Amino acid sequence: MKKIQETAESKLIKEVPIVKLGTPISEVRSMLFRKANNFESLDYIYVVDSKNILKGVTSLKEILQVEDKQTKIEKIMKKDLITVRPSTDQERIVYIALKHELKSVPVVDKEGHFLGVVPYHTILKIFNQEVQEDIFRFGGLYHKVGKEFDTIDAPAIRMIKNRIVWLIVGLIGGIIAASIVSFFENILSKYLILAAFIPVLVYMSDAAGTQSETLIVRGIALDPKLSVKKWVKRELIVALTLGLFCGGILSLASLLLWKSSYLIGSIIGLSMFLGIIAGVSISTFLPLVFKKLKIDPAMASGPFATIVSDITTLAIYFSVATFLFLFFKV
Repeated sequence: MKKIQETAESKLIKEVPIVKLGTPISEVRSMLFRKANNFESLDYIYVVDSKNILKGVTSLKEILQVEDKQTKIEKIMKKDLITVRPSTDQERIVYIALKHELKSVPVVDKEGHFLGVVPYHTILKIFNQEVQEDIFRFGGLYHKVGKEFDTIDAPAIRMIKNRIVWLIVGLIGGIIAASIVSFFENILSKYLILAAFIPVLVYMSDAAGTQSETLIVRGIALDPKLSVKKWVKRELIVALTLGLFCGGILSLASLLLWKSSYLIGSIIGLSMFLGIIAGVSISTFLPLVFKKLKIDPAMASGPFATIVSDITTLAIYFSVATFLFLFFKV
């Protein structure tokens, strides 16, 4: 569950222009000129009924453009409202504001009572904070973005504590990966060309996985009703297509540029195909598992997902090589 300080409830302001249904434009203008200095935001004028339920919204520009001052406010207000609840995550507020090109986002309760708005300057501040947090998470820094990253004066001990945990995870993963490679030392010594393709296989698996990981973490954050089944189905189709395309190119390159045998080309191509599928699957399912466990899905980002993907790709590569060599009795 999100902390209160990360939701609309703590970001809203109440000092905005509010008028009742049936108010003439002349009265709205008079109110605006009279109380202008009291408002924190003049982006929109919000229209409510006698029970303070939000019914519409209009802009200052639209108010000033009306020629007939006796026109009622409901004649020019927009009734197709875009609103958020007090519990709405701050990241979703930014998404809604950008998607609908809103300067401020109104906040209402479940009955529709108007509570206030999240203003433009707050939306920009949230956007900047969320971008920084996402960047740090992909680097393995999992904590709130605060003053320690606004300057270059952060104590060394704080930086060490924030970074060392996930570097240790990466180190352990690296040891496991090295063990896998050494276990298949006989195959590598006999077919040295296989070693040359390890970096590209690992990189491509990581790259495809990072793309999927970024999209699923963002999707979970922005859409609480995200259709997991639909998303996973789409990502699997994408993984199959990317795997076939990249695997085919790498296999062909090994044949043409390195003059490898068809067997080696098949091993490399099939490993690339399976490695990309594995990378995408790991990076898609890990955030979903974390979400199910009520842990921030972004925690599956960066070093953790990367090292799992690396180990899996290496295991796939040498397993495919071993199987095909035994099958063809090479």
